[in-house]
Amino acid sequence: MPIYNKLVRDKIPQVIETSGRRCRTRILSDEEYRKELDKKLREEIEEYFRAESSQDVLEELADVLELIRALARVHGAGWEQLEALRARKAEARGGFEERVFLIDVDDR
Repeated sequence: MPIYNKLVRDKIPQVIETSGRRCRTRILSDEEYRKELDKKLREEIEEYFRAESSQDVLEELADVLELIRALARVHGAGWEQLEALRARKAEARGGFEERVFLIDVDDR
């Protein structure tokens, strides 16, 4: 019997049971949930870097986006608030569309 001990998407237990298998789960405390979200984000970022096709990259980015939404909620913000913050930063500092690569800064 494989042991996973990791955060999974909400419907994974039903998917497992629909396939005729059984699983055990538990609900995490707030602190455990935040820590597991952090671990899951690292896992998904690593999968993003290992992805070889554009479709696989997009799948991993979708997972990362779902985790970012969950982390925003954990830290007291909704998606709209996070997007508003992103937009303000983009307005003030720009985005990453123009591919600007900073080489150095003369501090004189």
